[in-house]
Amino acid sequence: MPYTLLFIEKYLMSDIIKLLPDSVANQIAAGEVIQRPASIIKELVENSIDAGASKIQVIVKNAGKQLVQIIDDGRGMSETDARMSFERHATSKIQTAEDIFHITTKGFRGEALASIAAVAQVEMKTKTAHNEIGTKIIIEASEVKSQEPCQTSKGCSIAVKNLFYNIPVRRNFLKSDAVEFGQIISEFERVALAHPELSFVLVHNDIEHFHLEKGNFRQRILGLFGQNYNEKLVPIEENTDLVQITGFITKPEFSRKKKSDQYFLVNNRFVKSSYFNHAIHNAYDELIPSENSVAYFLNLDIPPNAIDINIHPTKTEIKFENEQAIYAIIRSAVKQALGKFQLAPTLDFEQETSFEIPFGSEPKEIKIPTIKVNENYNPFENEKLKNESFSTPKTSFQSFTKPNKNFSNWESLYQFEETPKKQEQLFVQQDNEKNERIVAGEKKYDCIILGDLIFTTFKSALMVIDIKKAWERITYDEIIENIENHIHHSQQLLFPIKIELTHKEAVILNEMIEVLPKFGIDISDFGQNTFVINGASPLMNDQNIESFIKDLIEQFNFHPSDFRNNLLEKIALNTARFVSNFKSKKLNKDEASHLIDKLFSTSVPFTAPSGKSIIVNIPIDELLMKFNR
Repeated sequence: MPYTLLFIEKYLMSDIIKLLPDSVANQIAAGEVIQRPASIIKELVENSIDAGASKIQVIVKNAGKQLVQIIDDGRGMSETDARMSFERHATSKIQTAEDIFHITTKGFRGEALASIAAVAQVEMKTKTAHNEIGTKIIIEASEVKSQEPCQTSKGCSIAVKNLFYNIPVRRNFLKSDAVEFGQIISEFERVALAHPELSFVLVHNDIEHFHLEKGNFRQRILGLFGQNYNEKLVPIEENTDLVQITGFITKPEFSRKKKSDQYFLVNNRFVKSSYFNHAIHNAYDELIPSENSVAYFLNLDIPPNAIDINIHPTKTEIKFENEQAIYAIIRSAVKQALGKFQLAPTLDFEQETSFEIPFGSEPKEIKIPTIKVNENYNPFENEKLKNESFSTPKTSFQSFTKPNKNFSNWESLYQFEETPKKQEQLFVQQDNEKNERIVAGEKKYDCIILGDLIFTTFKSALMVIDIKKAWERITYDEIIENIENHIHHSQQLLFPIKIELTHKEAVILNEMIEVLPKFGIDISDFGQNTFVINGASPLMNDQNIESFIKDLIEQFNFHPSDFRNNLLEKIALNTARFVSNFKSKKLNKDEASHLIDKLFSTSVPFTAPSGKSIIVNIPIDELLMKFNR
């Protein structure tokens, strides 16, 4: 065999499978576990909770890109444990495979610290209670740079610096500081909500955003999401062999069109479950609009052997052994809580003054009410009774059942507002019969208004106009034109409006606050997640500006990338929708005619800014076909 063929055969038959170096394996694992700075906070805070900490501090700089530091007062680690903690699959949470099905801790995989150390520069200081000296370890890209004794307090302090410094591509995929900090707040809220018995602090760029003291579950909700939640919450409690449910749901009148502040906590761990979310939504059936959602904060205590949390490294997805039964229990518990809330008596005997008797005075004699009866009343008389001390009103039922021999005014029963031409000849069959007339240079349309629709005719067709969508188009075009011409009208409010937001909402509003003056909204940051609205656009007509701002934040929260990339357009669209909600009132014929005239002067009169149709034209021939003509 030629030498060349022997070489090729030897090469092809050689071993080609190699064991990856730990640094490479850790980077691959980090791709699943550590996706952004918020992931680091989740993993490290959960480790602190498992270590028995009572106070946990989270310190962040540049939305975690420069620094994420977690300081706790937990058990701490010995010198050996501190070094071993950075190895893959090194954990104190489980020992055997059977332990996976009885998990009571936050973590158990032993991947977090190894993954973090593979993609960042890490410095850890830790000390146990019985050791006088602690341990300091510096590790970069899975390589231990130094390990030495140090002076530190009991517990653990881990500083993660320059995330993805050794993977530039991953670092470039990180979003803006505002987006990343919003994600950090979300993770912080989830873990802090699950443990109201612990104290939490969050500091970003030397500004303290949260300082949560130990308390009960309700106090933790108010500390995280604002005191305005106090009036919204309805307690819920249900104990069964399968699951114990505690927590709060919100009253139906506080439902919103977008999902927000919805938390399922299973054994003190935040999880996502669209299936259980459907159970709650189903319990609110007929109490809220089908497109609306409610906020809820529910703890589900389930035996560890009845769930499987080893589904994904983030551990936010769980498999349940009796999922359908738990669904039914959640739905029943929510319905029961809503029933208690709605059927609670509103009469307070301690405050009801009509039952009070002044001290020292005799109770007044209770008089039985008397009823006057007109003995001469005859329901069959055609003429109204006169000279009586009272008169009996004729009900609508009587007006239809009592015979009336006077038929001279029967047409009035079938008249609209104006009937000189029997509904103004709504369907015009010839092009030359126009129902338009020019008055002072403006077209006047003969219209009929039914609900939120305007019916008029145009040539040989019936034209139907959606009033709300028409106002959206008119307002949107006006706003865009003002922005292009640098016209910013703002009407100062007689009494400035102060609104209190959650930390996450405040971060979002600060992203938009510089462009809101272009829409006539004069708003300023008052500090402590409080903002003051001093003025608003005249288009808003002193309506509920606070509601508009919160809806705007909610829209931004659920579509951050799309909103951020088209900020002016999105705010203009939301403003137009907000204005159209209160402008689409009951119109008279002149107002409807004026609306049509303004609509046809816009850029795209047939389509709303959202892309939905404003006008529908129905040819007369098509209508006649419905009558087989």
